[in-house]
Amino acid sequence: MKLVTISDIHGRGDWVHVDVAAYDRVLFLGDYVDSHSLSDGVILNNFHQILKLRQRYPEKIVLLLGNHDAQYLHYPKYSCSGFRAAMQPMLTDLFRHHQDAFQVAYQERRYLFTHAGVTNGWFTRAKQQLDDATILDRLNNPETVADGLNRLHQNPDFQPILFEVAPVRGGDDPFSGPVWADRSETLADHLTGFHQVVGHTPISDFRTVGDETSSITYTDVLQTQTAFYNLDL
Repeated sequence: MKLVTISDIHGRGDWVHVDVAAYDRVLFLGDYVDSHSLSDGVILNNFHQILKLRQRYPEKIVLLLGNHDAQYLHYPKYSCSGFRAAMQPMLTDLFRHHQDAFQVAYQERRYLFTHAGVTNGWFTRAKQQLDDATILDRLNNPETVADGLNRLHQNPDFQPILFEVAPVRGGDDPFSGPVWADRSETLADHLTGFHQVVGHTPISDFRTVGDETSSITYTDVLQTQTAFYNLDL
């Protein structure tokens, strides 16, 4: 299976350079909106085009949620920097109208894709907060971790666990969840037994840390180059 990831576009149109036909899965790692430089109109038009791409290839295009997206989808919860009040009504309508197209995690075998990454600390604490046997079963099975994370997002009682933020990112939770985890957290404690691919924290070039059994690859490079991370599984 050939996969390509597109990380943290923040309104940029770099993704149009990806040849969708060449891949079995095209994974956007979140943060479609909010920008330090692009106008509301450019951001909105770009987001519309991505949604149209998802409608055209529903089985191939995977849209993960980033922290900048969550603050519009779940407005007024889960706020973060870069919030554009003037765009909020339009973006909230768009995200909610297409909410079934978005997910928190995607998995192929032991490769796990999220916006920011999963740490052992957060993962252990998250399971301790759950009293839903179905979600716990998914999270405890290495083959269905992504499904468990997505079920967390779909459950209003447990959804906030995904958006926990540690002090390193300005919050007061013990650990950051997979939509917020800082690179300093995942570098030190990336989830054992998985090869993760994430965005979220800007980096100048792709970087993989770990070994043959557990690793994490950082791919948020679009601020410095037009490049996309490829995997052939």
